[in-house]
Amino acid sequence: MRKWISVTALMACSALLIPAATSTTTTTAPTVADIVAARVARLTKLLTLTTAQATQATAIFTTEETALATIETNEATAKTALITAVEANSSSGISAAATTLGTLEMQEVLARATADAAFYAILTTAQQAIEKELLSAGLDTPGSVGGGRGGHH
Repeated sequence: MRKWISVTALMACSALLIPAATSTTTTTAPTVADIVAARVARLTKLLTLTTAQATQATAIFTTEETALATIETNEATAKTALITAVEANSSSGISAAATTLGTLEMQEVLARATADAAFYAILTTAQQAIEKELLSAGLDTPGSVGGGRGGHH
């Protein structure tokens, strides 16, 4: 037991003495086109999409991602307004911000579900069956797995 405590103490002390490495590399967020391309590539592999289907899926998911980007920006503004209202103990401000956040959540669900429905509609019966199997196995759920903001298909 003493050895474990000594080793732990030594590691903790050495971590304090070693200066943290600074990174000069900056990362940029993926673009809508990057997100959509990765998602369509994954779906093409899973469902063997045709070129025409991949083109349609690209259009569907680009529309979705663009809408989600706007919603995300508006959510950030609404969350800031909520914090401000809480700090000011403003019941009306809290109510307004909460209402806005609820509306934005609905818009997000609507954008995702609309895209999922449009995508499902372009699939063949055989591809729909595969999609259903993925859904029932929890491997692919509408609006939740595989790419995009918070992941989708």
